[in-house]
Amino acid sequence: MISVALIEDNRLVREGISALLNQHPDLKVVAGASGAETSLLRDAKPHVVLLDLGLGHGDSLRVAEQVKRDFPESKVIVMDLLPVHEDIVEFVNVGVSGFIMKDATLDDLVNTIRSVAQGEHVLPPQMTGSLFSQIARDAIAKGRPEALDSVRMTPREREVINLIAEGLGNKEIATRINVATHTVKSHVRNIMEKLTLHTRLQIAAYANERRATTPA
Repeated sequence: MISVALIEDNRLVREGISALLNQHPDLKVVAGASGAETSLLRDAKPHVVLLDLGLGHGDSLRVAEQVKRDFPESKVIVMDLLPVHEDIVEFVNVGVSGFIMKDATLDDLVNTIRSVAQGEHVLPPQMTGSLFSQIARDAIAKGRPEALDSVRMTPREREVINLIAEGLGNKEIATRINVATHTVKSHVRNIMEKLTLHTRLQIAAYANERRATTPA
């Protein structure tokens, strides 16, 4: 039996996922929390902790660190919609074992939990590809920049796009434009949603292609 804890600040989502997982005879949700109250996990001692990357106040990374510090035997899986490369690196560095997209199928979620519980490190196909520059080249090859000419971006979003193209990370961009790092992450996610892109590499490739095709 694989015991699972769920850290998700949306109660309906938390209860819904718990109900679905409990339908599987080898899985049992033993604890749930809405945020940083990881002390609730102490008695449960879960094999796997599902952690929402989008917790309020940007606490997800700190919660992941706390879980791995207080419960080193528990494996952590991060759930998100549009994770970026920098987020993946940060969470892997604190000991996270897997990632799952929030729009994944139930079978994908269950299989990820099982694999991580067995000691594997799991990245879904969408994220695995995001670590390689081939994704960016493919986006350009398919003519994506031309198709995106009409997308409306705010001046700040365009500024962030250009800084990503220069190779700056979120913290560096935050310093350059004098905003908080979590604000930059929000801009990056908005950009990805508007452009239907999945990685910073694709954003950089988009920016560079636009520069190359825009008359001086």
